[in-house]
Amino acid sequence: MTQPHTASAFDKDMKNLQAMVLSMGGLVETAIDEAVIALDQRDDERAAAVQRNDGRIDQLEDELNAAVVRMLALRQPMASDLRAAVTVMKMAGDLERLGDYAKNLAKRVPVLAQSVPVSGATGALRRQAKLVRLMLKDALEAYAREDGDMARDVILRDLEVDQMTNALFREFLTHMMEVPRNITPCMHFLFIAKNVERMGDHVTEICEQVIFLNTGTRPGSRPKADNTSSLIGPDTGEGG
Repeated sequence: MTQPHTASAFDKDMKNLQAMVLSMGGLVETAIDEAVIALDQRDDERAAAVQRNDGRIDQLEDELNAAVVRMLALRQPMASDLRAAVTVMKMAGDLERLGDYAKNLAKRVPVLAQSVPVSGATGALRRQAKLVRLMLKDALEAYAREDGDMARDVILRDLEVDQMTNALFREFLTHMMEVPRNITPCMHFLFIAKNVERMGDHVTEICEQVIFLNTGTRPGSRPKADNTSSLIGPDTGEGG
C-alpha cells in the first residue's frame, strides 16, 4: 500500500540511501588502494583479497537498487525527489564498475609477480591510480555536500588522468621496443593504465550526476586529452 509522501519520510529514506552510497564509495576507494599496493609489492594474497571483497561492492549495488525501487513504490516522489532517487541508482552503477576495474587490476598481480620487473612502471601506475582515488574521494564529498562546483572541479582533473595515461602508453611502448623481454609485462601494464583511465571516466560520471542532482541539467562536454591510449581498449573483465 502506498504511503503518503511527506518531506520527513522522504528525507529519512534519502539519508539512508546516501549513507549506503558513501559506504559503497568507501569500499571502492579501499579496493583501488589495495589493488595498487598489491601490484607495487607483488602481493598475491592482497590481490586475492581485493577480488573477494568485490562481492560486497556488488551486494551494496543490489541493496541500493532494491531500496530505491521500494522507496519509489512507497513514497511516489515528485520530480525533484525522483531525480535524487534516480541519481542514487546511477551512482551505484558507476561505483560498481569502479570496483570491477580495481578487481581486474588485482587479477593481473599474480602474472606480473612472476614477470621481470620493469623499472618505474608500478610507481607511475601508483601515481595515476592515486589521482583517480583522490578524485573519487572528492566526488563523494561533493555528493554528500551537494556541491556542484566541487563536482565540476573534479571533472576538470580527469584531463590530467588522460594525459598521464597517454604518457604511460608511450613509456611502456618504449620499454617494449628497447627490451623484448618487457613485452609481456608491459602489455599488462598498458591494460592497467587504460583501466585506471576508465576509472577516471566513471568518477566524472558520478560528478555529472551530482551536478544534475543540483541543477536539473547535464554539464557540457568535458575536455579530453589526445587519444593515443585508445589504441588499446579497456580490460572490462567479468562483470559483478
